[in-house]
This record gives sequence, structure tokens and C-alpha cells, in this order.
Amino acid sequence: MKWVVNQFTFALIIIATIVFSAFSSSCSDEHSSAAPNNSDPTTFNVLDYGAKGDGHADDTKAFEDAWEAACKIDSSTMVVPSGKVFLIKPISFAGPNCRQNIVFQLDGKIIAPTDPKSWGSGSLKWIEFTKLNKITIKGKGVIDGQGSVWWNNDDDSSVEESTTSPFSVLPSSGKLPSTKPTALRFYGSDGVTVTGITIQNSQQMHLKFDSCTNVQVFDIKISSPGDSPNTDGIHLQESQNVVLHSSTFACGDDCVSIQTGCSNIFIHDLNCGPSHGISIGGLGKDNTKAFVSNITVQNINIQNSLTAVRIKSWQGGSGSCKNVMFSNIQVSDAETPIIIDQYYCDNSKCKNSTSAVAVSAINYVNIKGTYTKEPVRFACSDSVPCSGLTLDNISLEPSKGVKDSAPFCWKASGKLNTKTVPPITCLQQSSNTFKLGIHMLTSKGFNFLRELL
Repeated sequence: MKWVVNQFTFALIIIATIVFSAFSSSCSDEHSSAAPNNSDPTTFNVLDYGAKGDGHADDTKAFEDAWEAACKIDSSTMVVPSGKVFLIKPISFAGPNCRQNIVFQLDGKIIAPTDPKSWGSGSLKWIEFTKLNKITIKGKGVIDGQGSVWWNNDDDSSVEESTTSPFSVLPSSGKLPSTKPTALRFYGSDGVTVTGITIQNSQQMHLKFDSCTNVQVFDIKISSPGDSPNTDGIHLQESQNVVLHSSTFACGDDCVSIQTGCSNIFIHDLNCGPSHGISIGGLGKDNTKAFVSNITVQNINIQNSLTAVRIKSWQGGSGSCKNVMFSNIQVSDAETPIIIDQYYCDNSKCKNSTSAVAVSAINYVNIKGTYTKEPVRFACSDSVPCSGLTLDNISLEPSKGVKDSAPFCWKASGKLNTKTVPPITCLQQSSNTFKLGIHMLTSKGFNFLRELL
């Protein structure tokens, strides 16, 4: 009898073990299906870190936590999924201790708060990536600065409502700070790629690269109204070896703005407008030194713009802007398609000065289209005149209903390699065409392209 009881007890133990194992397996499977990204330890989805993605809840902390995790892993991917709208306050995705080759996969939409309380006393940037090595932002998503409340704030000291998005944070009262942020900024980083995304309605500049090297930007879209103030598309400063191409820009300021410290910049195949065109400068503000060299801009369509290609500098500055090629530019209804302005001033209180940033070896090739004010304006310094300007195949006609206007030149010398329309007879003829400088631009300045492209 004792043997029978022991056998029965043993059978119960076996049955209980089987049932418990099956239950544990079921629970484990259920838990595994709910656990975030166990199958891929290099992928970090912001939803798994508490992001709501409803356009109203503050998801800043979830983004910070997801980045902190991704930052520790080589070739990791931080995912902002599609079908969601994420409200993010000013945030910095920072190195320098992060691993390399991180991908920020943006397929959803990120929006900025419009409540003044979210901005405190002001910020120079909204979303920032800083001191990183080989960082990529890609996807089909959108970064929306909801900038209309900032633009309107120029004329109105208080903010009442924003109707730019159904997800807007509607401030009850208060004043936005006078410092407007750049929507997306990269600082002190090497090997940066931005592709596929849309940046729209920035508070000020849409995309800025500051002190960056080896940058690629392609297949992106930048969009804000033509009358939105200071909303440059891409702003480059102290950056080298940059390639921008195959993108569409519509904004209230320059499509691309190139500032001091930039060299080896290659811009091609852009659609630009409305805008202020593609600009180098303003250089030398507040009596500073500025250096820009080896810039190529080619295969660009520009429409409904203040200018097409422009170089501008402040009186009192010093330094140089040299070895620049503008080629194959198609212009439609630009106010003044070609400008060099060494007397640039954005207010009425600029002082005259004899010092200026030297402008030389500037080449214009195959620039054609229509203007609404004047075709060409070379306003150069008395003490540091523009030199080495060359023009080939320039044909600029007045837009329909616009009277013919003659080109303007002051203290500008160079060479007309072909006849121009209209004739640019005001250019002081020079035999020095700076062929050497342009040869250096193409043969040496862009060797890095062979590696990037």
C-alpha cells in the first residue's frame, strides 16, 4: 500500500511539472512578444521607452532614454516609428562618448512645442546632434518646427493660438523668447548623412551644420512659406567637405547659406524657390575675418527668388572669398539673379569702412533665365575691389511686363569669355581669369567626393 501511495505521489509530481512547464512556456512566449526588440539588440524604438506619440504628451524623456541606450552600441538604430506624432522639447543627442555609425531612423513626425514655457529664456537650437562620429538621419518622416507662432511673434508681443497643426500646444498666454531656434543642428561632428526626411516650418533656420566635416545631404525636402523670416534651408558654418544634392527647398530666406570657415562645398541638382537663392555670406560682420574657398554650385533650378547666386559681405570685415564656381543655373523670376555686394547691410545703421573681405576668382557659367529688377549687380569695395570674375554664356531676360535693365558694376574686374545678354559692358576687363584657382577646386578640393559618393 505504501508503494502505491508513493507511485501516485510521483505521478502527481510528474503531471504538475508538465503543467508548470507548459504554463511557463506560454507565459514566456507571451512576454517575449511584448518585450521590445529582443530579436535585435541594436534597435531602440522610442515607443519602448515610454513615448506616447499622440502629439500632445511630452515625449522628450523617452527620446533621451532611447538615445542613451543606442549611444552605447556600435551601428545601432534609434527608431521613430511611422503613424505617430511626437511632441519634443529642446533636446541634444550628444557624444563624444557615443559609438560610431548610429542611425536615427525617422519615419514618424516630430513637432515642436508652441508654448512659451517650453522654451524658457530662449534656445539657439531645437533638435541637436553634437560631437558624433558617423551619424545618419534617414527615413520618410517629418520634423515640423510649427514656426508660425514665432514668425507672427515678430509683430505681436503675445502669443494666443497656433493653428499650424491639430497637435499644436496652444499657449494660454505669454511671450516667446526673442532668440529663435534652428530646427535641426549638427555641431562638431564628422561623417554626417541626412537623407529622405522633410523639415518644415522651422522657427528660424531649418538645417544647420556648424564645425562639421564630411557631410552628405540628399533627397530631402525643406518647406516653409516664402514670407517666413530668416528661415534658411541649409546653413553651413566652419564646415568642410560637404555635398548637398538632389533636394527641394522652399523657404523665406536662402536655400543654402555658406558662412565663414567653409571650404570644399559641392552643391548640385537642387530645386530652389521661393527663397533668397543660394548665398555666400554675409561675411565679415562686426569687423571679423572670414574665409571661404572652393565652392561649386551647379545644376540648380531657382524660381520666385530674391536672387539666384549671391556673395555678400559687410564693410569693415577682412579675409577672402575665392575659387567659386556657379554653373548651369536656370532662373525664373529672380529679382536680381547675379549679385556680389560688398556693402551688405540688413539695417539702416551700418557704418562705412575701407576694410572688406576680398572677393576673387568667381566664375559664372551657363546662367540663364528671367529677372524682375536687374540682371547683374557687382557692387564691390573701393579699397578691396572684386577681381578675377569670369562670365560664360550668361543670358538673362526681363520677366514678362518688366522693362529692360542694365547690369551694374562698381570696382569689379574680370573677363567675358562669351557675349552676354544683356551686354555686361561695365565690367573692367582683366586678362587674369584665375584658371589655376578653379583647377585646384576641381582636381584637389573635391578628391573627397570619390570616397563619399
